[in-house]
Amino acid sequence: MSDTEREDGIEELSGAEAAPLAAGAALIKEHLPRLPQGPGVYRMLDRRGDALYVGKARSVAKRVANYCAITKLPERLRRMVAETAALEVVSTHTEVEALLLESNLIKRLRPRYNVLLRDDKSFPYIHITAADPAAPLDSPKRWARIIKHRGARDEGGLYYGPFASAGAVNRTLTSLQRAFLLRSCTDGVFSGRTRPCLLHQIKRCSAPCVGRVTPEQYAEFIKQAEDFLAGRDTGIRERFAAEMEQASAALEFETAASYRDRIRALAHIQARQDINVQELDEADVIAAQREAGQTCIQVFFFRGGQNWGNRAYFPRHDKVAASQEVLAAFIGQFYDNKTPPKLVLLSEDVPDAELIQEALSVRAGRKVELTVPQRGEKRKLVEHGLENAKNALARRLAESSSQRKMLEAAAEAFRLEAAPERIEIYDNSHIQGANAVGAMVVAGPEGFIKSAYRKFNIKTARPKGEAGGPVPENAIAPGDDFGMMREVLTRRFKRAIEEDAERERGTWPDLVLIDGGAGQLSAARTVLGDLGINDVPLVAIAKGPDRNAGRETFHLLDGSERNFPPGDAVLFFLQRLRDEAHRFAIGAHRARRSASTLRSQLDEVPGIGARRKKALLMRFGSAKGVAAAGLADLESTPGISKVVAKKIYDFFHGEG
Repeated sequence: MSDTEREDGIEELSGAEAAPLAAGAALIKEHLPRLPQGPGVYRMLDRRGDALYVGKARSVAKRVANYCAITKLPERLRRMVAETAALEVVSTHTEVEALLLESNLIKRLRPRYNVLLRDDKSFPYIHITAADPAAPLDSPKRWARIIKHRGARDEGGLYYGPFASAGAVNRTLTSLQRAFLLRSCTDGVFSGRTRPCLLHQIKRCSAPCVGRVTPEQYAEFIKQAEDFLAGRDTGIRERFAAEMEQASAALEFETAASYRDRIRALAHIQARQDINVQELDEADVIAAQREAGQTCIQVFFFRGGQNWGNRAYFPRHDKVAASQEVLAAFIGQFYDNKTPPKLVLLSEDVPDAELIQEALSVRAGRKVELTVPQRGEKRKLVEHGLENAKNALARRLAESSSQRKMLEAAAEAFRLEAAPERIEIYDNSHIQGANAVGAMVVAGPEGFIKSAYRKFNIKTARPKGEAGGPVPENAIAPGDDFGMMREVLTRRFKRAIEEDAERERGTWPDLVLIDGGAGQLSAARTVLGDLGINDVPLVAIAKGPDRNAGRETFHLLDGSERNFPPGDAVLFFLQRLRDEAHRFAIGAHRARRSASTLRSQLDEVPGIGARRKKALLMRFGSAKGVAAAGLADLESTPGISKVVAKKIYDFFHGEG
């Protein structure tokens, strides 16, 4: 057989492309005899051991063999085969197990050639805690509380959600407090009250802490809230209205006004629902819209006939990937760490729908139905999701186009060879050298890349007034912003050089912006020069006269300066980059300062070591929370004995 007649068609490709393709295909062929014929998950790895692709199959051997037919593969998979240097396989008992494992590995390893779900944060819930009817009336354990909750749902009581955002759950929580008058304070605050707090004054709590409500009345409030959130009691507003009229007829106008406010609170919740289907007990609506090689997926959450918000996702995928493929991958990854609802409504059919449905049922521990409604109220919900996805995608594409234009304009202003794909912006934050933090934020064609943000705790800063011990040779004097910037840039670009040595592909910026004037630019140039780096463009942003925004001067490496007319779009874009670095730096500094204050307070308490300090912070969230906690609350903290709890309580209450 001649070279041009080879079955895999490798010789039909260009020479530069054929060599790595041939090596990758040969490696895959070498593994074929040892691959399992049954279900499992396979991983393609590059020569650094990083995952390129994770896939599942009913028969691993048959699926992997397809990668040897090079001419039948799309360009994306050809590139993957060319980079493949190793293959790993995990056998599973069933194809469902393989699908669940595939989704987990994709989220954990983030392979370059898979569809990837980004920004997959945990969702907030409303938690009504469990009450102990045997506890004393003055104990917080006797009275359930209603709070926002994230994380594992293993603390007892009832959880309602998920809500699409913190804003959605906060608005609902505020209205629920007005409607049902349930407490939200911590047990420590509850134990320390001697008179009603502000929440009682503004009619958001019935003040069980000081006996303003009986256990029987409070239990009824709890039941009403649970029924409302679960969608079991749609007539609660009518009952409140009847109670209001009855109180008004009896000339109990204050009681009538209370019911009026509670009715308004419930109306406020339902007014924000936007679209509801009462017979839809528990469902998610997932709708995908595709345009210009990008996909927006909108997820709506319906629980108890109520709409608890929606969120837009933009999965990362190859531009030629089919929308059905993207949607199927999204579903697997989205529910990898969430319990699926009873019903999932989709905008279109997906590959392996029955398999996905079975996998979701396994994860939920009950039957989950995956369906594409064609008519009726459920179809209207899907069309509503599609409309939201279309609008969100249009905004995203418009923003991306505008961002690209700004990058091109910045490249022209600073005489760069091309529009930068990665801009790194640096700033410092400290108070007289204390708790000094450097910050790096990153922006690109899609906007800010928050997963690439980094903070640098300044290791060589010496706070003002600190005494004792030898001064390190490289110590930074209090307030030495130039020294701090030198340390930050040294650490950042040393790491880039190490990545180049280890992986032959470090992460390098196309432009570095520094918040500061010519002095900061000189410090940055010195650092890069000492590291042998001479191809990274540097620009320093100096505030204008009287530190006026809009009159900034941009200092370039060749000694020239660049100014923009007030109101210029590029100036506004660069200001936004600078301000984001400033915001991130201040936030990092405040967090470090708060942690330092917290440590110093708890370190002064006798008998508190690292383990007990961690237990207290996990239980109360902050030193302030520990200080406000009651003795019984401290005693219930894991790892804190009654003797230690008494020491802590006395310390914060003036007896220790």
